[in-house]
Amino acid sequence: MSHNETQTKRSMIIFVNGQETQVSNGHTAHDLLLDLGFERRPVAVEVNKEVIPRALLPGRLLREHDQIEVVTLVGGG
Repeated sequence: MSHNETQTKRSMIIFVNGQETQVSNGHTAHDLLLDLGFERRPVAVEVNKEVIPRALLPGRLLREHDQIEVVTLVGGG
Protein backbone atom coordinates (compact mmCIF):
# COMPACT_ATOMS: atom_id res chain seq x y z
CA MET A 1 0.00 0.00 0.00
CA SER A 2 1.40 3.41 -0.95
CA HIS A 3 1.76 6.29 1.48
CA ASN A 4 -1.17 8.11 -0.20
CA GLU A 5 -3.43 5.05 0.13
CA THR A 6 -2.51 4.80 3.82
CA GLN A 7 -3.35 8.49 4.32
CA THR A 8 -6.71 8.07 2.58
CA LYS A 9 -7.66 5.04 4.69
CA ARG A 10 -7.07 6.80 8.02
CA SER A 11 -10.06 8.32 9.69
CA MET A 12 -10.78 11.65 11.31
CA ILE A 13 -13.44 13.11 13.57
CA ILE A 14 -15.80 15.80 12.34
CA PHE A 15 -18.98 17.17 13.88
CA VAL A 16 -22.23 17.00 11.90
CA ASN A 17 -25.11 18.98 13.39
CA GLY A 18 -23.32 18.75 16.72
CA GLN A 19 -22.80 14.97 16.58
CA GLU A 20 -19.28 13.54 16.54
CA THR A 21 -18.84 11.57 13.31
CA GLN A 22 -15.93 9.56 11.97
CA VAL A 23 -15.06 9.77 8.26
CA SER A 24 -12.06 8.78 6.19
CA ASN A 25 -9.34 11.25 5.24
CA GLY A 26 -10.04 12.67 1.81
CA HIS A 27 -13.79 12.80 2.49
CA THR A 28 -15.56 15.73 0.82
CA ALA A 29 -18.68 17.59 1.82
CA HIS A 30 -20.40 15.86 -1.12
CA ASP A 31 -19.29 12.44 0.17
CA LEU A 32 -20.84 13.33 3.51
CA LEU A 33 -24.17 14.17 1.86
CA LEU A 34 -24.07 10.78 0.12
CA ASP A 35 -23.34 9.07 3.46
CA LEU A 36 -26.29 10.86 5.05
CA GLY A 37 -28.67 10.08 2.17
CA PHE A 38 -29.11 13.72 1.13
CA GLU A 39 -27.67 13.55 -2.39
CA ARG A 40 -31.00 14.37 -4.07
CA ARG A 41 -32.66 16.43 -1.35
CA PRO A 42 -32.57 20.22 -1.16
CA VAL A 43 -30.16 21.05 1.66
CA ALA A 44 -27.88 23.84 2.76
CA VAL A 45 -24.39 22.88 3.94
CA GLU A 46 -22.26 25.00 6.22
CA VAL A 47 -18.66 24.11 7.07
CA ASN A 48 -17.15 26.05 9.95
CA LYS A 49 -19.85 28.73 9.64
CA GLU A 50 -19.29 29.17 5.89
CA VAL A 51 -22.13 28.25 3.54
CA ILE A 52 -20.80 26.05 0.73
CA PRO A 53 -22.64 26.29 -2.60
CA ARG A 54 -23.85 22.86 -3.74
CA ALA A 55 -21.72 23.01 -6.91
CA LEU A 56 -18.58 23.31 -4.76
CA LEU A 57 -19.35 20.44 -2.36
CA PRO A 58 -17.44 17.77 -4.38
CA GLY A 59 -14.24 19.82 -4.10
CA ARG A 60 -14.61 20.82 -0.44
CA LEU A 61 -12.34 18.46 1.49
CA LEU A 62 -13.27 17.97 5.11
CA ARG A 63 -10.64 18.36 7.83
CA GLU A 64 -10.24 17.01 11.34
CA HIS A 65 -12.69 18.68 13.75
CA ASP A 66 -14.64 20.53 11.04
CA GLN A 67 -18.06 21.69 12.23
CA ILE A 68 -20.65 20.87 9.59
CA GLU A 69 -24.28 21.88 9.65
CA VAL A 70 -26.65 20.22 7.18
CA VAL A 71 -30.05 21.87 7.02
CA THR A 72 -32.88 20.31 5.03
CA LEU A 73 -35.18 22.67 3.21
CA VAL A 74 -38.90 22.11 3.60
CA GLY A 75 -41.58 23.65 1.43
CA GLY A 76 -45.05 24.55 2.47
CA GLY A 77 -46.72 27.19 4.49
